[in-house]
Amino acid sequence: MPVVIIGAGACGLVAALAAHDAGAEVIVLERDSTAGGSTVMSGAMIPAPGSRWQKEAGIEDAPAGLVQDMIAATDGEVDITMATAVAEAAAPCLEWLADQHQIPLAAIDNWKGHGQSKARMVSVPSRTGEELHGALSAAAERVAIDVMTDALTTAIFHHGTGRVTGVRVERPDGSTDEFGCQSLILASGGFGGNPDMVAGNITGFVDAPYFGHEGNAGDGITWGEGLGAALRHMGAYQAHGGLATPHNIAITQDPMLTGGIQVNQDGERFMNEVEEVSGQAQIVLAQPGGTAWSIYGQAQFEAGMKVTRFREAEDAGAVRHAKDMEQLAALTGLPLGKLSETIAATIKSGEGDAADPFGRDFSLCPNLEAPFCAIRVTGAIYQTQGGLVVDGNARVLKKDDSPLPNLFAGGGAACGLSGAGGTGYLPGNGLLMAVVLGRLAGISAAEISRG
Repeated sequence: MPVVIIGAGACGLVAALAAHDAGAEVIVLERDSTAGGSTVMSGAMIPAPGSRWQKEAGIEDAPAGLVQDMIAATDGEVDITMATAVAEAAAPCLEWLADQHQIPLAAIDNWKGHGQSKARMVSVPSRTGEELHGALSAAAERVAIDVMTDALTTAIFHHGTGRVTGVRVERPDGSTDEFGCQSLILASGGFGGNPDMVAGNITGFVDAPYFGHEGNAGDGITWGEGLGAALRHMGAYQAHGGLATPHNIAITQDPMLTGGIQVNQDGERFMNEVEEVSGQAQIVLAQPGGTAWSIYGQAQFEAGMKVTRFREAEDAGAVRHAKDMEQLAALTGLPLGKLSETIAATIKSGEGDAADPFGRDFSLCPNLEAPFCAIRVTGAIYQTQGGLVVDGNARVLKKDDSPLPNLFAGGGAACGLSGAGGTGYLPGNGLLMAVVLGRLAGISAAEISRG
Protein backbone atom coordinates (compact mmCIF):
# COMPACT_ATOMS: atom_id res chain seq x y z
CA MET A 1 0.00 0.00 0.00
CA PRO A 2 1.41 3.41 -0.94
CA VAL A 3 2.18 6.68 0.70
CA VAL A 4 -0.71 8.92 -0.33
CA ILE A 5 -0.04 12.64 -0.58
CA ILE A 6 -2.82 15.22 -0.90
CA GLY A 7 -1.60 18.25 -2.81
CA ALA A 8 0.93 18.62 -5.65
CA GLY A 9 2.53 21.93 -4.74
CA ALA A 10 6.10 22.20 -3.49
CA CYS A 11 5.35 20.38 -0.24
CA GLY A 12 3.59 17.46 -1.91
CA LEU A 13 6.15 17.00 -4.67
CA VAL A 14 9.13 17.20 -2.32
CA ALA A 15 7.40 14.71 -0.01
CA ALA A 16 6.84 12.41 -2.97
CA LEU A 17 10.49 12.61 -4.04
CA ALA A 18 11.68 11.91 -0.49
CA ALA A 19 9.33 8.96 -0.01
CA HIS A 20 10.32 7.56 -3.40
CA ASP A 21 14.00 7.88 -2.58
CA ALA A 22 13.31 6.02 0.68
CA GLY A 23 11.85 3.11 -1.25
CA ALA A 24 8.11 3.69 -0.87
CA GLU A 25 5.35 3.48 -3.45
CA VAL A 26 3.83 6.96 -3.82
CA ILE A 27 0.75 8.56 -5.30
CA VAL A 28 0.01 12.30 -5.26
CA LEU A 29 -3.60 13.51 -5.47
CA GLU A 30 -4.22 17.02 -6.79
CA ARG A 31 -7.64 18.66 -6.80
CA ASP A 32 -6.93 21.03 -9.71
CA SER A 33 -6.51 20.17 -13.36
CA THR A 34 -3.12 21.89 -13.26
CA ALA A 35 -0.93 21.48 -10.20
CA GLY A 36 0.92 24.35 -8.57
CA GLY A 37 -1.19 25.96 -5.89
CA SER A 38 0.49 28.60 -3.76
CA THR A 39 3.93 27.55 -5.00
CA VAL A 40 3.49 29.04 -8.46
CA MET A 41 2.39 32.36 -6.94
CA SER A 42 5.50 32.61 -4.79
CA GLY A 43 8.83 34.32 -5.29
CA ALA A 44 10.52 30.90 -4.90
CA MET A 45 12.88 32.09 -2.15
CA ILE A 46 13.88 29.66 0.61
CA PRO A 47 16.28 30.46 3.47
CA ALA A 48 19.11 27.93 3.78
CA PRO A 49 21.33 28.88 6.73
CA GLY A 50 24.79 27.32 6.61
CA SER A 51 24.34 25.98 3.08
CA ARG A 52 27.19 25.38 0.69
CA TRP A 53 25.98 28.37 -1.34
CA GLN A 54 26.56 30.66 1.62
CA LYS A 55 29.96 29.14 2.27
CA GLU A 56 30.96 29.67 -1.36
CA ALA A 57 29.98 33.32 -0.99
CA GLY A 58 31.98 33.67 2.21
CA ILE A 59 28.91 34.27 4.37
CA GLU A 60 29.15 32.95 7.91
CA ASP A 61 25.77 31.68 9.05
CA ALA A 62 24.21 28.76 10.87
CA PRO A 63 20.72 27.41 11.57
CA ALA A 64 20.82 29.03 15.00
CA GLY A 65 20.99 32.42 13.29
CA LEU A 66 17.73 31.83 11.47
CA VAL A 67 16.12 30.61 14.68
CA GLN A 68 17.19 33.79 16.45
CA ASP A 69 15.69 35.86 13.63
CA MET A 70 12.41 33.96 14.05
CA ILE A 71 12.42 34.54 17.79
CA ALA A 72 12.99 38.25 17.27
CA ALA A 73 10.34 38.55 14.55
CA THR A 74 7.68 36.78 16.61
CA ASP A 75 8.55 38.32 19.99
CA GLY A 76 9.35 34.84 21.25
CA GLU A 77 6.08 33.24 20.13
CA VAL A 78 7.66 30.82 17.67
CA ASP A 79 7.99 27.17 18.72
CA ILE A 80 11.77 27.13 19.22
CA THR A 81 12.04 23.34 19.05
CA MET A 82 10.19 23.26 15.74
CA ALA A 83 12.06 26.27 14.38
CA THR A 84 15.37 24.60 15.21
CA ALA A 85 14.36 21.33 13.55
CA VAL A 86 13.32 23.08 10.34
CA ALA A 87 16.31 25.43 10.26
CA GLU A 88 18.76 22.56 10.73
CA ALA A 89 17.12 20.50 7.99
CA ALA A 90 16.92 23.36 5.45
CA ALA A 91 20.40 23.29 3.89
CA PRO A 92 20.60 19.48 3.67
CA CYS A 93 17.15 19.42 2.07
CA LEU A 94 17.98 21.99 -0.60
CA GLU A 95 21.36 20.47 -1.34
CA TRP A 96 19.64 17.07 -1.76
CA LEU A 97 17.15 18.60 -4.20
CA ALA A 98 19.97 20.16 -6.20
CA ASP A 99 22.22 17.09 -6.24
CA GLN A 100 19.77 14.20 -6.35
CA HIS A 101 16.94 15.74 -8.35
CA GLN A 102 18.57 18.42 -10.51
CA ILE A 103 16.62 21.36 -9.12
CA PRO A 104 18.61 24.40 -10.38
CA LEU A 105 19.10 26.17 -7.06
CA ALA A 106 21.55 28.98 -6.40
CA ALA A 107 22.12 31.74 -3.88
CA ILE A 108 20.47 35.14 -4.24
CA ASP A 109 23.36 37.57 -3.84
CA ASN A 110 23.01 40.09 -1.02
CA TRP A 111 19.29 39.49 -0.40
CA LYS A 112 18.68 40.21 3.25
CA GLY A 113 16.25 42.32 5.18
CA HIS A 114 12.75 42.25 6.61
CA GLY A 115 14.06 40.31 9.59
CA GLN A 116 16.45 38.00 7.71
CA SER A 117 19.78 39.12 9.17
CA LYS A 118 21.93 37.19 6.68
CA ALA A 119 21.92 36.71 2.92
CA ARG A 120 20.73 33.11 3.12
CA MET A 121 18.12 32.89 0.36
CA VAL A 122 18.28 30.18 -2.29
CA SER A 123 16.11 30.10 -5.40
CA VAL A 124 15.81 29.01 -9.02
CA PRO A 125 17.29 31.32 -11.69
CA SER A 126 14.10 33.21 -12.54
CA ARG A 127 13.02 33.48 -8.88
CA THR A 128 9.50 32.46 -9.86
CA GLY A 129 7.28 29.82 -8.35
CA GLU A 130 6.44 28.62 -11.84
CA GLU A 131 10.04 27.60 -12.48
CA LEU A 132 10.46 26.01 -9.07
CA HIS A 133 7.27 23.99 -9.42
CA GLY A 134 8.16 23.06 -12.98
CA ALA A 135 11.53 21.74 -11.85
CA LEU A 136 9.95 19.70 -9.05
CA SER A 137 7.32 18.34 -11.43
CA ALA A 138 10.01 17.32 -13.91
CA ALA A 139 11.94 15.59 -11.13
CA ALA A 140 8.83 13.64 -10.12
CA GLU A 141 8.23 12.65 -13.72
CA ARG A 142 11.81 11.43 -14.14
CA VAL A 143 11.35 8.91 -11.33
CA ALA A 144 7.84 7.96 -12.48
CA ILE A 145 5.90 9.25 -9.48
CA ASP A 146 2.16 9.11 -10.12
CA VAL A 147 0.51 12.54 -9.87
CA MET A 148 -3.25 12.37 -10.37
CA THR A 149 -4.84 15.73 -11.20
CA ASP A 150 -8.57 16.52 -11.15
CA ALA A 151 -8.74 14.35 -8.04
CA LEU A 152 -10.57 16.17 -5.25
CA THR A 153 -10.22 14.36 -1.94
CA THR A 154 -13.65 14.18 -0.32
CA ALA A 155 -13.15 11.71 2.54
CA ILE A 156 -10.45 10.18 4.69
CA PHE A 157 -11.01 6.68 6.08
CA HIS A 158 -9.57 5.76 9.46
CA HIS A 159 -9.82 3.48 12.44
CA GLY A 160 -11.01 4.73 15.80
CA THR A 161 -7.37 4.99 16.88
CA GLY A 162 -6.83 7.76 14.33
CA ARG A 163 -4.88 5.52 11.97
CA VAL A 164 -5.65 6.52 8.39
CA THR A 165 -6.48 3.64 6.06
CA GLY A 166 -7.35 5.40 2.82
CA VAL A 167 -9.02 8.25 0.97
CA ARG A 168 -11.82 8.84 -1.49
CA VAL A 169 -11.47 11.26 -4.41
CA GLU A 170 -14.05 12.69 -6.75
CA ARG A 171 -13.41 13.28 -10.44
CA PRO A 172 -14.88 16.15 -12.51
CA ASP A 173 -17.47 13.80 -14.05
CA GLY A 174 -18.77 12.86 -10.60
CA SER A 175 -17.13 9.45 -10.48
CA THR A 176 -15.13 8.45 -7.42
CA ASP A 177 -12.00 6.45 -6.69
CA GLU A 178 -10.70 5.09 -3.40
CA PHE A 179 -7.06 4.52 -2.44
CA GLY A 180 -5.77 2.59 0.52
CA CYS A 181 -2.62 3.77 2.25
CA GLN A 182 -0.14 2.95 4.96
CA SER A 183 0.50 6.64 5.62
CA LEU A 184 -1.01 9.95 4.54
CA ILE A 185 0.67 13.31 4.01
CA LEU A 186 -1.45 16.47 4.05
CA ALA A 187 0.15 18.98 1.68
CA SER A 188 -3.08 20.72 0.79
CA GLY A 189 -2.30 24.32 1.78
CA GLY A 190 -3.75 26.71 4.33
CA PHE A 191 -7.21 28.25 4.57
CA GLY A 192 -6.85 31.68 2.95
CA GLY A 193 -9.34 30.68 0.24
CA ASN A 194 -12.04 29.85 2.82
CA PRO A 195 -13.70 33.15 3.86
CA ASP A 196 -15.56 31.51 6.75
CA MET A 197 -12.38 30.06 8.23
CA VAL A 198 -10.57 33.36 7.78
CA ALA A 199 -13.39 35.28 9.47
CA GLY A 200 -13.53 32.76 12.31
CA ASN A 201 -9.81 32.84 13.06
CA ILE A 202 -8.15 36.04 11.87
CA THR A 203 -9.24 39.25 13.56
CA GLY A 204 -8.71 42.81 12.41
CA PHE A 205 -7.82 41.90 8.84
CA VAL A 206 -10.88 40.14 7.49
CA ASP A 207 -11.67 42.67 4.76
CA ALA A 208 -8.18 42.64 3.28
CA PRO A 209 -7.75 41.31 -0.26
CA TYR A 210 -6.61 37.71 -0.53
CA PHE A 211 -3.72 37.11 -2.91
CA GLY A 212 -3.35 33.38 -2.76
CA HIS A 213 -4.55 30.17 -4.33
CA GLU A 214 -8.32 29.84 -4.14
CA GLY A 215 -7.99 26.11 -3.53
CA ASN A 216 -6.51 26.78 -0.08
CA ALA A 217 -9.77 25.91 1.65
CA GLY A 218 -8.34 24.46 4.84
CA ASP A 219 -9.44 20.90 4.10
CA GLY A 220 -6.28 19.31 5.45
CA ILE A 221 -6.55 21.26 8.68
CA THR A 222 -10.19 20.23 9.06
CA TRP A 223 -9.43 16.56 8.40
CA GLY A 224 -6.59 16.55 10.88
CA GLU A 225 -8.67 18.24 13.55
CA GLY A 226 -11.39 15.63 12.99
CA LEU A 227 -8.85 12.93 13.79
CA GLY A 228 -7.98 14.63 17.07
CA ALA A 229 -5.06 16.75 15.94
CA ALA A 230 -4.06 19.89 17.80
CA LEU A 231 -4.17 23.28 16.09
CA ARG A 232 -1.97 26.25 16.85
CA HIS A 233 -1.78 29.95 15.97
CA MET A 234 -4.88 29.88 13.77
CA GLY A 235 -4.92 33.68 13.79
CA ALA A 236 -1.50 33.91 12.14
CA TYR A 237 -1.01 34.94 8.54
CA GLN A 238 1.49 36.26 6.03
CA ALA A 239 0.55 39.54 4.43
CA HIS A 240 2.34 42.06 2.26
CA GLY A 241 1.98 45.78 1.65
CA GLY A 242 3.20 45.68 -1.93
CA LEU A 243 0.47 44.22 -4.12
CA ALA A 244 0.20 46.31 -7.29
CA THR A 245 -3.34 47.54 -7.76
CA PRO A 246 -5.39 47.12 -9.86
CA HIS A 247 -2.93 44.83 -11.65
CA ASN A 248 -2.83 42.28 -8.80
CA ILE A 249 0.88 41.58 -9.15
CA ALA A 250 3.11 41.00 -6.12
CA ILE A 251 6.00 43.45 -6.24
CA THR A 252 9.39 42.09 -5.28
CA GLN A 253 11.13 43.77 -2.36
CA ASP A 254 14.48 44.12 -4.16
CA PRO A 255 13.99 47.75 -5.26
CA MET A 256 12.64 48.66 -1.83
CA LEU A 257 15.65 47.12 -0.10
CA THR A 258 17.85 49.12 -2.49
CA GLY A 259 16.45 52.44 -1.26
CA GLY A 260 12.85 52.70 -2.46
CA ILE A 261 10.22 54.30 -0.27
CA GLN A 262 6.45 54.24 0.17
CA VAL A 263 4.31 57.35 0.49
CA ASN A 264 0.61 57.87 1.11
CA GLN A 265 -1.78 60.08 -0.86
CA ASP A 266 -0.36 63.12 0.96
CA GLY A 267 3.11 62.37 -0.36
CA GLU A 268 4.43 61.42 3.09
CA ARG A 269 6.27 58.33 4.25
CA PHE A 270 4.50 56.49 7.04
CA MET A 271 6.72 53.58 8.13
CA ASN A 272 10.09 51.87 7.91
CA GLU A 273 9.57 50.08 4.62
CA VAL A 274 12.08 47.30 5.30
CA GLU A 275 11.48 46.59 8.98
CA GLU A 276 9.09 43.69 8.46
CA VAL A 277 7.29 42.32 5.45
CA SER A 278 3.99 40.99 6.79
CA GLY A 279 3.00 43.73 9.23
CA GLN A 280 3.26 46.36 6.50
CA ALA A 281 -0.01 45.29 4.94
CA GLN A 282 -2.22 46.66 7.69
CA ILE A 283 -0.21 49.88 7.78
CA VAL A 284 -0.71 50.39 4.04
CA LEU A 285 -4.41 49.58 4.30
CA ALA A 286 -4.74 52.16 7.09
CA GLN A 287 -3.61 54.95 4.74
CA PRO A 288 -6.17 57.12 2.92
CA GLY A 289 -7.90 55.00 0.30
CA GLY A 290 -6.16 51.85 1.58
CA THR A 291 -3.31 52.32 -0.90
CA ALA A 292 0.20 53.75 -1.12
CA TRP A 293 2.76 54.54 -3.79
CA SER A 294 6.07 52.71 -3.96
CA ILE A 295 8.58 55.25 -5.28
CA TYR A 296 11.88 54.31 -6.94
CA GLY A 297 14.73 56.09 -8.66
CA GLN A 298 16.78 54.76 -11.54
CA ALA A 299 19.03 52.59 -9.37
CA GLN A 300 16.06 51.01 -7.59
CA PHE A 301 14.29 50.40 -10.90
CA GLU A 302 17.35 48.63 -12.27
CA ALA A 303 17.46 46.42 -9.16
CA GLY A 304 13.81 45.52 -9.69
CA MET A 305 14.27 44.71 -13.36
CA LYS A 306 16.67 41.92 -12.44
CA VAL A 307 13.69 40.01 -11.02
CA THR A 308 11.09 38.31 -13.21
CA ARG A 309 8.08 39.41 -11.14
CA PHE A 310 9.07 43.07 -11.40
CA ARG A 311 9.52 42.76 -15.14
CA GLU A 312 6.01 41.32 -15.31
CA ALA A 313 4.73 44.39 -13.48
CA GLU A 314 6.60 46.61 -15.92
CA ASP A 315 5.14 44.76 -18.91
CA ALA A 316 1.63 45.01 -17.42
CA GLY A 317 1.87 48.78 -17.08
CA ALA A 318 1.89 48.79 -13.28
CA VAL A 319 5.14 50.78 -13.23
CA ARG A 320 4.62 54.46 -14.05
CA HIS A 321 7.70 56.30 -15.32
CA ALA A 322 8.57 59.98 -14.87
CA LYS A 323 11.57 61.94 -16.12
CA ASP A 324 11.53 64.32 -13.17
CA MET A 325 9.78 65.19 -9.92
CA GLU A 326 7.11 67.29 -11.61
CA GLN A 327 6.07 64.49 -13.93
CA LEU A 328 6.14 62.01 -11.05
CA ALA A 329 3.70 64.16 -9.08
CA ALA A 330 1.46 64.54 -12.12
CA LEU A 331 1.39 60.79 -12.87
CA THR A 332 0.57 59.82 -9.30
CA GLY A 333 -1.65 62.74 -8.29
CA LEU A 334 0.62 63.39 -5.31
CA PRO A 335 1.28 66.94 -4.08
CA LEU A 336 4.53 68.14 -5.67
CA GLY A 337 5.73 70.14 -2.68
CA LYS A 338 5.32 67.38 -0.12
CA LEU A 339 6.64 64.67 -2.46
CA SER A 340 9.76 66.73 -3.19
CA GLU A 341 10.24 67.35 0.52
CA THR A 342 9.90 63.64 1.32
CA ILE A 343 12.42 62.52 -1.28
CA ALA A 344 14.86 65.26 -0.27
CA ALA A 345 14.64 64.15 3.37
CA THR A 346 15.30 60.56 2.34
CA ILE A 347 18.43 61.59 0.44
CA LYS A 348 19.66 63.63 3.42
CA SER A 349 19.18 60.61 5.65
CA GLY A 350 21.19 58.42 3.32
CA GLU A 351 24.00 60.97 3.20
CA GLY A 352 24.10 61.16 6.98
CA ASP A 353 22.81 64.74 7.18
CA ALA A 354 19.62 63.85 9.04
CA ALA A 355 18.18 60.98 11.08
CA ASP A 356 15.42 58.98 9.46
CA PRO A 357 12.19 59.50 11.46
CA PHE A 358 11.34 55.78 11.15
CA GLY A 359 14.79 54.49 12.06
CA ARG A 360 15.63 53.18 8.60
CA ASP A 361 19.26 53.10 7.45
CA PHE A 362 19.65 54.44 3.92
CA SER A 363 23.42 54.81 4.15
CA LEU A 364 24.22 51.81 1.92
CA CYS A 365 21.47 52.56 -0.61
CA PRO A 366 21.85 54.60 -3.80
CA ASN A 367 19.97 57.91 -3.69
CA LEU A 368 16.46 58.31 -5.06
CA GLU A 369 17.32 60.17 -8.24
CA ALA A 370 15.52 60.85 -11.53
CA PRO A 371 14.27 59.32 -13.66
CA PHE A 372 11.66 58.07 -11.21
CA CYS A 373 9.01 55.38 -11.28
CA ALA A 374 6.04 54.59 -9.05
CA ILE A 375 3.69 51.67 -8.43
CA ARG A 376 0.34 52.00 -6.70
CA VAL A 377 0.06 49.23 -4.12
CA THR A 378 -2.24 47.91 -1.43
CA GLY A 379 -2.02 45.37 1.39
CA ALA A 380 -3.19 41.78 1.06
CA ILE A 381 -3.16 38.44 2.84
CA TYR A 382 -0.93 36.01 0.96
CA GLN A 383 -1.27 32.89 3.07
CA THR A 384 -2.45 31.74 6.45
CA GLN A 385 0.16 30.52 8.95
CA GLY A 386 -1.89 28.64 11.54
CA GLY A 387 -2.56 24.94 11.24
CA LEU A 388 -1.89 21.44 12.47
CA VAL A 389 0.76 21.00 15.15
CA VAL A 390 3.56 18.76 13.90
CA ASP A 391 6.84 17.52 15.35
CA GLY A 392 10.33 17.56 13.90
CA ASN A 393 9.48 14.60 11.65
CA ALA A 394 6.32 16.29 10.33
CA ARG A 395 4.09 13.89 12.29
CA VAL A 396 0.74 15.43 13.18
CA LEU A 397 0.33 15.69 16.94
CA LYS A 398 -2.74 15.28 19.10
CA LYS A 399 -3.68 17.68 21.88
CA ASP A 400 -1.69 15.60 24.37
CA ASP A 401 1.41 15.98 22.14
CA SER A 402 1.38 12.31 21.12
CA PRO A 403 1.55 11.66 17.37
CA LEU A 404 -1.28 10.33 15.27
CA PRO A 405 -0.20 6.90 14.00
CA ASN A 406 0.42 7.61 10.33
CA LEU A 407 -0.59 11.18 9.52
CA PHE A 408 1.89 13.84 8.41
CA ALA A 409 1.54 17.47 7.32
CA GLY A 410 3.62 20.26 5.85
CA GLY A 411 3.37 23.61 4.13
CA GLY A 412 0.20 25.58 4.76
CA ALA A 413 -1.58 22.66 6.42
CA ALA A 414 0.92 22.74 9.29
CA CYS A 415 1.36 25.50 11.84
CA GLY A 416 3.98 27.90 10.55
CA LEU A 417 6.89 29.66 12.24
CA SER A 418 5.35 33.14 12.36
CA GLY A 419 3.99 33.29 15.89
CA ALA A 420 0.38 34.03 16.70
CA GLY A 421 -0.40 37.10 14.60
CA GLY A 422 0.38 38.83 11.35
CA THR A 423 3.74 40.50 11.98
CA GLY A 424 6.09 37.59 12.63
CA TYR A 425 6.50 36.20 9.14
CA LEU A 426 10.02 36.17 7.71
CA PRO A 427 10.54 36.18 3.93
CA GLY A 428 10.83 32.66 2.58
CA ASN A 429 9.36 30.92 5.62
CA GLY A 430 6.29 29.69 3.74
CA LEU A 431 8.33 27.70 1.21
CA LEU A 432 10.74 26.72 3.97
CA MET A 433 7.90 24.94 5.76
CA ALA A 434 6.65 23.44 2.51
CA VAL A 435 9.95 22.08 1.22
CA VAL A 436 11.62 21.04 4.47
CA LEU A 437 8.55 19.51 6.08
CA GLY A 438 7.76 17.87 2.76
CA ARG A 439 11.06 16.03 2.83
CA LEU A 440 10.77 15.12 6.52
CA ALA A 441 7.22 13.87 5.99
CA GLY A 442 8.20 11.82 2.96
CA ILE A 443 11.05 10.09 4.79
CA SER A 444 8.94 9.36 7.88
CA ALA A 445 5.90 8.20 5.90
CA ALA A 446 8.05 5.86 3.81
CA GLU A 447 9.43 4.24 6.93
CA ILE A 448 5.90 3.38 8.06
CA SER A 449 4.89 2.14 4.62
CA ARG A 450 7.90 -0.16 4.38
CA GLY A 451 6.70 -1.57 7.72
